[in-house]
Amino acid sequence: MREVLGWIRSITFAVVFALVLGIFVFQPFKVDGHSMDPTLQDEQRIYVSKLSHTFSYLPDYGEIVVIDSRVERDRTLLDDIVGHPLVSLVTGQGDDHTMYVKRVIGRPGDVLEFKDNKVFRNGEALNEPYIKETMDYVADGKITVPADHVYVMGDNRNHSTDSREIGFIPLDHVMGTMIENPLKK
Repeated sequence: MREVLGWIRSITFAVVFALVLGIFVFQPFKVDGHSMDPTLQDEQRIYVSKLSHTFSYLPDYGEIVVIDSRVERDRTLLDDIVGHPLVSLVTGQGDDHTMYVKRVIGRPGDVLEFKDNKVFRNGEALNEPYIKETMDYVADGKITVPADHVYVMGDNRNHSTDSREIGFIPLDHVMGTMIENPLKK
């Protein structure tokens, strides 16, 4: 009986440790779709540092982030727990297609403009060698990224659901930043 309790204690510790790591430190995600072509491919696995989410860091320009696209609702710790792969496995709730992988284009206070098939940030056209093709999007006027929000876009601009449709992303909806794979360099 003592040995069985020891095993149960060890397994419980391992599961709790895995949950804590996945909720607060890093988590794997799977790219769903082609909105980040050519940088990331459909079904590609990426690893995300969740430290920016845990400590509310503002992601840098150009960083690839995972966002919760449900920007009209507040996020809670329960959302982070339920979104963990171990919990999803136990509950049988698979991918709900609300997590998007995108690139940070604008930070709080930035003025963005879409003209001449380019993105302009604070009056300057962005140099974006990572995009798949020339963007077929134009918008009237300028938009300003509000405090505690970011503006994100996919690298496949003509086939991406991003801030142009879902709006500004609250910082608490930025789940983390992609960790570069050192083996690919």
